[in-house]
Amino acid sequence: MNPVAAAAARLRVLSRWWGSRPAATRDRGVALVFTVLSFAAPLSRVGAQFGGLATHGTSVASVLLNLGQTLPLAVRTRWPAACLAVVGASFAVHECLGYPPTFGSLGVYIALYSVGAHQERLRRVVPLAATGGYVVFGVVLHVLGSPEGLTDYLLYYMVLAVVWGLGVQVRGRRAQEAERRRLSVQVAIATERSRLARELHDVVTHHVTAMVVQAGAAQYLTESPDRLHESLDAINGTGRRALAELRFLLGVLEATGDSAPRERTPLPGRVPDLVEQTRAGGQPIELVEDGEQSAMAIGAQLTAYRVVQESLTNAVKYAPGRRTLVRLAHTSDWTDVEVTTAGTADGAPASAALPGGGPQVSGGRGLTGLRERVEMLGGEFAAGPSPDGGFRVHARIPAGGAA
Repeated sequence: MNPVAAAAARLRVLSRWWGSRPAATRDRGVALVFTVLSFAAPLSRVGAQFGGLATHGTSVASVLLNLGQTLPLAVRTRWPAACLAVVGASFAVHECLGYPPTFGSLGVYIALYSVGAHQERLRRVVPLAATGGYVVFGVVLHVLGSPEGLTDYLLYYMVLAVVWGLGVQVRGRRAQEAERRRLSVQVAIATERSRLARELHDVVTHHVTAMVVQAGAAQYLTESPDRLHESLDAINGTGRRALAELRFLLGVLEATGDSAPRERTPLPGRVPDLVEQTRAGGQPIELVEDGEQSAMAIGAQLTAYRVVQESLTNAVKYAPGRRTLVRLAHTSDWTDVEVTTAGTADGAPASAALPGGGPQVSGGRGLTGLRERVEMLGGEFAAGPSPDGGFRVHARIPAGGAA
């Protein structure tokens, strides 16, 4: 590998590692580095200097003031205002006493940036207090005979203001990112709620409708024990399937962290079993399947299953005893699902689920949910009355279910 690229890769790894450390640990590291460099040649003499007063030699006081400009950086994130107060005061006294430049004096810039980026309370008061302190600093320098003029004081103040402004800008970007993440979470929650609402609608409506129809038919079979037994078995099987699917959905709702199901999408059932279950309730249904089903994504399989399930539920509810045809046509790229129910004597109510608000037999959110499911996968959905007065539901679902 190119040495430059290898060095850049190592720096990226180091940057990610450093960014993953707690804020308190990073702050202590910054304070330690500034303190060490303040006493290590040749960087120890590099730093901020303002005032132009005569320079004196180092002393114990200069060492303490140097530490006052570096050690408080260890709390710059937790207590930024206190950090700036100590660092700023140490820097001002250090310059007023004419001590030689030190690397630790750069800590005043770090402290100002930290106030802009991390100060939570009194965010307007702290800059005003810092400005007042700077005015006092300038007056003291002038009294001590500093050669700096008014322009110099203004320019240096602007430099300090720019450093503080950089911190404010970073804080604003951080707040925008937090808001974006919050909105993303809300959208994800709303999407998940909508998905679970569709699943609950499909499960409850289909199975409960089937059980009601089967129970209604059973009351007329008391004189035929064999047929009555079959009807009760069908009701029992329908109830068990409903409980299994509801148990899965409740598991998704209750799951948190590592206890969440690995697969958040319920595995689809088999359309032939669904047809047999509905047929056992007395609805005459014919199943026609063309082609061989290719490897479909779980989402696409579930959508195809739900289209048939909702269509058969509507047929049982609104066209009991009418002939229903379920046709599945498979290709390598698509699966076409078509459910046609023979005409009924009564008209059908209107629904927004149909293009142009045409009539349909459900009157609920079932067809709307189906349209959302299919179009979410990049497929096509149509539902409406057929020429013979019946009702037709057609969905073309991509095998990959890419969306």
